This record gives sequence, structure tokens and C-alpha cells, in this order.
Amino acid sequence: MKWNSLLSAKRFGQEDQFSSVQQKDIRSQFQRDYDRLIFSSPFRRLQNKTQVFPLPGSIFVHNRLTHSLEVSSVGRSLGNALADNLIQLGLVDDSQLIKEIGSIVAGACLAHDLGNPPFGHSGEKALSHFFSDGKGKELQGRFTKEEWCDLTNFEGNANALRLLTHAFHGRRNGGFALTYSSIASIVKYPWESNKIEVVKKKKYGFFQAEKADYLVIAQELGIPELSSGIFARFPLVYLVEAADDICYQIMDIEDAHKLKILSTEETKDLLLSFYHPDKDKTILNRIDETCKEVTDINEQIAYIRAGVIGKLISECVGVFVDHYELIMEGKFQSSLIKEINEILLFAYKKCTQVAVSRIYRHRSVVEIELAGYKILGTLLDEFVTAVLEPENFYSRNLLSLIPEQYNVNGESDYEKIMSVLDFISGMTDVFALDLYRTIKGIELPGIN
Repeated sequence: MKWNSLLSAKRFGQEDQFSSVQQKDIRSQFQRDYDRLIFSSPFRRLQNKTQVFPLPGSIFVHNRLTHSLEVSSVGRSLGNALADNLIQLGLVDDSQLIKEIGSIVAGACLAHDLGNPPFGHSGEKALSHFFSDGKGKELQGRFTKEEWCDLTNFEGNANALRLLTHAFHGRRNGGFALTYSSIASIVKYPWESNKIEVVKKKKYGFFQAEKADYLVIAQELGIPELSSGIFARFPLVYLVEAADDICYQIMDIEDAHKLKILSTEETKDLLLSFYHPDKDKTILNRIDETCKEVTDINEQIAYIRAGVIGKLISECVGVFVDHYELIMEGKFQSSLIKEINEILLFAYKKCTQVAVSRIYRHRSVVEIELAGYKILGTLLDEFVTAVLEPENFYSRNLLSLIPEQYNVNGESDYEKIMSVLDFISGMTDVFALDLYRTIKGIELPGIN
């Protein structure tokens, strides 16, 4: 892969308006992508979607929106640092597009969770379970093998691509009409759902509905097809992935401390384990001095955490540079975080182990997952039945609740079901709960 084709300011769905001679503007096309995303309704709705812990009461922990903003910040640093390294090492020309890598990655990081349904990962499982083992299982004969694979393996990553590129009813062609490079940067798993067994991964990057769109993007940017239906990763995907890996793992530890799931001593031990006792002695001394000056415990944790994130950013950029040729050939099969040096990797894995055993199985997390599973499963049952049997009284009333942008009158059952999934996956946690209560008769709606 070559940067001169990988970095394209051409906009998806607006190709006829593209000019290789760009007019001078206060913002680059990639900075426009960032702004377009951050001002969008789907991005704002992330503030009411669960990250890990239930949405906050008196103590503020991360939701999908704050997580995405932090990932974007780390992603920009990764992209800027990589561009500087590539230029200094003479691996690329000192061009304006190369210097925009940070902006591209920052924008892609904003979008990386847009396709996730309410209630975290349990939401994905609830939508998939309805078709694989729930009431929707009897519908299998209505779909092709490839379509059924999409439905029984609902994937937030593929849904993000759909959200960005699909022309929803009444909306412009090309969806968000982002640049090709920004779109490609979010496709972490560049294959369709029926390839997950071949690649031995649980995730995939695009639904059947967007397969043709992805092929256009891959061809435009020069992303090679490694084997039948399986493409190389767009190089900047590794930076988006690294930013996410760095943030969720480290910030979950900080959230757990704020919620008193982890003690201050445990949290400091986890974060300080990223430093070598001898090689990083100067830094450790500085941390010690700062903690003597700053007596606020949460600020101490935040200070140490910031240093750890900076350390991981530098290390991940180094891994990218070290594996540059393999990445550009589409042959790098790992993630940047898995290839960091031994001390950092050991500390990172230790954080992961604590997160799995102490955080992700915490009672409050399990309770929100169980509630979300029930709520989304019920909503899907109601709306799928309605969209496939639209003539009866109850179905007509139920379908009237779906906004016009979701075309429930598609030509095929697959298109109709995808519109229902668009509607439900786009809900916030609170909206899903309120709608569940209303249609189950648990709570009567008020008049605003």
C-alpha cells in the first residue's frame, strides 16, 4: 500500500464534486470530517450509552461519549507522532497529507463506537441472540446464508460503517459523506460476517448491505484483497485500535478507583507497574514528588494515569515503525498494543486481568447487562413482528413510532429488518428503557 493513494480527500457519495486541486480553507477536509462527526446527533447520543459501568449518579464515570473523546485525543497524538517519525526516517515525503494523519485518526476515533447499541456489549449479544436462539430463529428461511450470518452476529463495528455510509431515507447520498480515508480508518475487521470462521475472529467489518460500498472504498484507496473476501487492514486502523486499547483499559482502572471497587493502593500499584524501577527512576521520583505536592487522591491517580498513557502512545508508535513494511504489505497480523515491550505488556495484561475479575463482573455491571439484554430482546421481538406483519392494527401503531429516516418498507425482508436494527441500535439506554416500559404497559407516557 502507498500513502499517495491511501490518503484521499475524496468524499464517499459525493465523488462528482471532488477536485484534486483543493481550495484554501481554514480547515482541511479531514478536519471537516472531525467536525461533522462531533456535531452529529449519533455522536451526541453516545452520552447516554453505557461504556462499562451503569450511567452515573453522584459519581461520574465514563460513558460512550467521554470514552470516544478521550480515544480521539490519544488517536491524534498517535497520528501526529507517527507522521513525524515517518518523515524523519525518510519513509515518506514531507507532504501536507502525511501531516494530516493525526486529524484522520482523531476523526475515526470519534466514530469508532457510533454503531454500538445501548447497554454495552450485552446489547450486541441481545440483538444476535434473538435471531440465533430466540423467537427470530424461525425467520431463517427468509434470508440468504450471508444475510442470516449478519443477523445472528450483530456487530457494532459493521454497524458503524453502515451509519457513516448508508443513505437513510430523506438524507443525502453517502450518509455522512466522509472522506474515503476517514471511513477506511474505522474498519478494524475488513471482511464480511460469513468469513469469521475463516479468519478465526468473532468480529467483522461490514454487513451485506454495505459490502459493495466497502469494495469501492478498498479499490479507491488501493487496499489489497489478501484472499477471497478478506482485505488488508488500512494502516491507520492500527492507530485507532491502539488508541481504544490504551484508553478503555487504563480509564476503566481509574473509574473503578472512583467507584471504590479498587483501593488507592491497588490502583497506584497497577499504574506504576508500567515503569521500570531502575530505567524509569527519574520519572518515578518526579511522580513521587508530585504526589507529595498534590494531596488530592483522585488528582494523584489522574497524574499517574496521564503518564502511563503518554508512555503507551510512544511505545505503540515505535511498534508501528518497527513493523512498517509488514503493515504496508497488509501482513501484520497483530495489534500494536500486543507488541509493546515486555514490562509495559506485563503491566497492561495485569490491568486486563484485574478488569475482567474485579470490574467487568462487578454486580452493577452485570445488572445493567441483564437489564439491557431483556429490554433490547423485547424491543426487537415487537418491532420485527410489526415490520414483517405491517397490516394489523397493533403493527401499524408500533411502526408509527419509528422515525421516517428508517425505511421500514424496504424491498426485501433483510432491508426491513436492517431498518429495525438501525432504529434500535441507535437508541440511548434511557430511550430504550422508556420505550420498553411504554409498549409493555408498565408506564403510561406523559404529554410534553
